[in-house]
Amino acid sequence: MALMVGLAIFFGKRNKDKPLDKKNKVLIWCAFLIDIFEIVKIIVLCIRCQDPLHWLYVLPLFLCSIQLIAIPMAAFCSGRVKEACLDFVLVFGILGAVFGTIGATQNYGCYPVLSMDNVFSGITHSISGFASLYIGFSGMISLKKKNLPITLGILGVFSVLAYVANVTLDYNYMFLMRDDGTPYSIFYNLVNGSPVFYPLLVVGAFVLYVVLFYYIYHLIISKKTTQKA
Repeated sequence: MALMVGLAIFFGKRNKDKPLDKKNKVLIWCAFLIDIFEIVKIIVLCIRCQDPLHWLYVLPLFLCSIQLIAIPMAAFCSGRVKEACLDFVLVFGILGAVFGTIGATQNYGCYPVLSMDNVFSGITHSISGFASLYIGFSGMISLKKKNLPITLGILGVFSVLAYVANVTLDYNYMFLMRDDGTPYSIFYNLVNGSPVFYPLLVVGAFVLYVVLFYYIYHLIISKKTTQKA
């Protein structure tokens, strides 16, 4: 985590005044690395389980796993889609990094701390956090209000896909069915594990987090503009 923050600040500050295509090269590396590590992990897990269908249970349908798709889209897309994906990575990358390492208490009870499962998970979550911080420090941040619906749309699509997969596979993508030892236990206990209200609370918290992130950013920007005037 310390390496993640340090490298994000270093590369972000170094590239802050460079053209967009130069800044974008770092995100391209992030896109390749995060997907390579995840694909290797999935292959190893399928071999270990001796089940060719095990990949159904390691789909990128957790909040932090969406970065496996969002970071490449932020790196290779253009226009408003690129801006919205940059926003999505910025907003959720650091959150997923913290929740997927410090908050992933369920992992440390299932695997040895230095097992491939935890180490690879730590690496991919840290890449997400690095990308998030890098976008902020390098000045790639946009957070335009007109792109908010797209950012929320990305979240909504993956939430629906995760819920459908959960019902179909009897799984717990995005922790929409139960908390499994994560901080979502606050919501789970609040509604006594209601199969209706618990997932609604989780998704509602995501939406609220995004809206607050945008609001606080624009509040800070408006105050800076007022002070300069």
